[in-house]
Amino acid sequence: QVQLVESGGGLVQAGDSLTLSCTGSGRAFSTYAMGWFRQVPGKGREFVATISSLGGTSHYKESVKGRFTISRDNANQKLYLQMNNLKLEDTAEYYCAARRASSIAIPAVVYDYWGRGTRVTVSS
Repeated sequence: QVQLVESGGGLVQAGDSLTLSCTGSGRAFSTYAMGWFRQVPGKGREFVATISSLGGTSHYKESVKGRFTISRDNANQKLYLQMNNLKLEDTAEYYCAARRASSIAIPAVVYDYWGRGTRVTVSS
């Protein structure tokens, strides 16, 4: 079992940067692949980025490549999402998720644990 708590969301202007953090609890954090997802009202949860358990492999949604960077600090049980050059369409509730496997994955359904989310609002 792992509990996840996101932080770092806020209101920013287009072009700004923001770093989201996700703190995990539980001994198995370093064995879990992790992901970031986002959701806007009326739409399903959308994949943003994923990283393998040891951080050696990552994958991104096409529209955030080159702007977002996912990283993790297993010693401190933290997951990060560095977001640069934010755009209006990045506005969403952002969730971190963990799956009981070491390899990256895109579908939300394969993730076993979820945080409660942190809100990111990008204004013009």
